[in-house]
Amino acid sequence: MLRTGNPALKESTFLDIGSGTVVTRDGQAMTLNGTVHKTGLLLLLAVLTGAFAWNSAAPTAEGVSPSALIFLIGGLVGGLVFSLATIFKNNWAPVTAPLYALFEGLFLGAISAFMEFQYPGIVLQAVMLTMGTLFALLMAYRSGLIRATENFKLGVVAATGGIALIYLATIVLRLFGTDIPYIHESGVIGIGFSLFVVVVAALNLVLDFDFIEKGVDASAPKYMEWYAAFGLMLTLVWLYIEFLRLLAKLRD
Repeated sequence: MLRTGNPALKESTFLDIGSGTVVTRDGQAMTLNGTVHKTGLLLLLAVLTGAFAWNSAAPTAEGVSPSALIFLIGGLVGGLVFSLATIFKNNWAPVTAPLYALFEGLFLGAISAFMEFQYPGIVLQAVMLTMGTLFALLMAYRSGLIRATENFKLGVVAATGGIALIYLATIVLRLFGTDIPYIHESGVIGIGFSLFVVVVAALNLVLDFDFIEKGVDASAPKYMEWYAAFGLMLTLVWLYIEFLRLLAKLRD
């Protein structure tokens, strides 16, 4: 059984809908190198549009440019649309995954501009922590120091689901003008909660690595390289945003 807290990477992803068996094509199978290259390309696309949004909404002494709000909303909506399209039609991933990365870059560039204006230097710190966590966990996974056992997967998935419920409850409560106390504040409890979320988001990377490895072993279709890269990027985006939240609470 394949378990992952990532909504894009689930057990049925590598299965043929009609037969329920793994699809294999000689010479057109998913490879690890192909997935790594496509992940790098998606990150590059996000960085390019993120840099464009950042420069267009560069923080000044007066504040953040109004265009930042356009990039923030446009990137959020566009990223959501193309992420859902990729999840429900994974064979579209060679087209929809790059489009997702482009829109997500606009969103990340804009939100990073907002955060940088409030907390100078926070964006570089969050980027370095995200990339450092990615490579550290990748090395730990490849060396066998961390193993994605069934109990490990179950624990991470349960924790991820719990966090998702808390965030959903937060959205609903804020619609009624209230909020969950303490955990979204900058006190000890709030910082502890953000640290816990960061750890869970980071551990989801281990599950993603395991999922990609299973797909390669199963000789999944070639387009699944794009889909797996897209799923990994979802986790990285979540991890980056949570690092921003944690650092902001620590600054406060």
